[in-house]
Amino acid sequence: MNKQFKRILVIKMRFHGDMLLTTPVISTLKQRYPDAKVDVLLYQDTMPILSENPEINALHGIKNRGTGTRAKIANFVHLLKTLRASHYDLVVNLTDQWIVALLVRGLQAETKITQDFAQRQSRFWKNSFTHLAPYTGDHVVERNLSVLRPLGINDFYTDTTMSYRPEHWETMRARLDALEVGEHYVVIQPTARQLFKCWDDDKFAQVIDALHARGYEVVLTSGPGADDLACVNNIARQCQTAPVTELAGKTSFPQLAALIDRAALFIGVDSAPMHIAAAVKTPIICLFGATDHVFWRPWSDNAIQFWAGNYQAMPKRAELDRNKKYLSVIPAADVIQATETLLPDTFAPIGSAQGNAS
Repeated sequence: MNKQFKRILVIKMRFHGDMLLTTPVISTLKQRYPDAKVDVLLYQDTMPILSENPEINALHGIKNRGTGTRAKIANFVHLLKTLRASHYDLVVNLTDQWIVALLVRGLQAETKITQDFAQRQSRFWKNSFTHLAPYTGDHVVERNLSVLRPLGINDFYTDTTMSYRPEHWETMRARLDALEVGEHYVVIQPTARQLFKCWDDDKFAQVIDALHARGYEVVLTSGPGADDLACVNNIARQCQTAPVTELAGKTSFPQLAALIDRAALFIGVDSAPMHIAAAVKTPIICLFGATDHVFWRPWSDNAIQFWAGNYQAMPKRAELDRNKKYLSVIPAADVIQATETLLPDTFAPIGSAQGNAS
């Protein structure tokens, strides 16, 4: 397909990490059609993670769950009017929500491509698009990029992109200075949206103590929710020397990206900050439980991944207990050894008379 598109709409309605993993699609479209304006339709509450991406012309937010029916209808009507006024000539859909078919039918784009979702095989859905793109690829990034095959694109841009402005880092550096955190720090994000993705608090504390013994300071981050903050505080209480917890729940996504970008190492579970670390190319230690550790692995060449399935059989998705910490079988000693692999340098131990190297 040799057509040169000028106005492109990419549709993806999922969680924060999923949105970051769509950025190679956006970059590939900009690479192929450099003069095109690329807009993204996504959930309103996930807009901040893409808010600084320079390749995106505009973000259009759709209301997520928890919104009343009347508000959702009003939002849909407003969105449809706004999107129609943009006169898109290409729509690229990466989401399987049925409402997308209704929305796309209201747009006059000549080319409308969607991934060929197994659960969306109705005539109404298929007839809402001009092209159905079969899935290919073992990783979500590869799977997302496969939607572009009907355009004849084979030269994909495969890096994920997490953008922030210089002032985001300046703000974080000032906050780190106020907390007396030097240059040699590790960011740990112990929390996730669901318990079955989480590791044991006492094991995180053991890893933090080992990092402190080597002279690295540790900054704990999390979402702003009460459960997340309780987890962070519980980990800190079990450490011989308390890590920095004052930033937990108090950073925007661009600020968090700036913080992780300057870190010596990121340690975390399967969550959006892990994908941020991959995007900014910070070394990663990640822990996976009863989830697809191949499909969702960090998109990075500098990561050590632990999967609970290497220690104990994991249940099938249909048998998953979402209130169980499957990661508990991963020993703290193995993660500590991984930190020694990715952090070859040792500095004066935290709390020593010499202080930290800077």
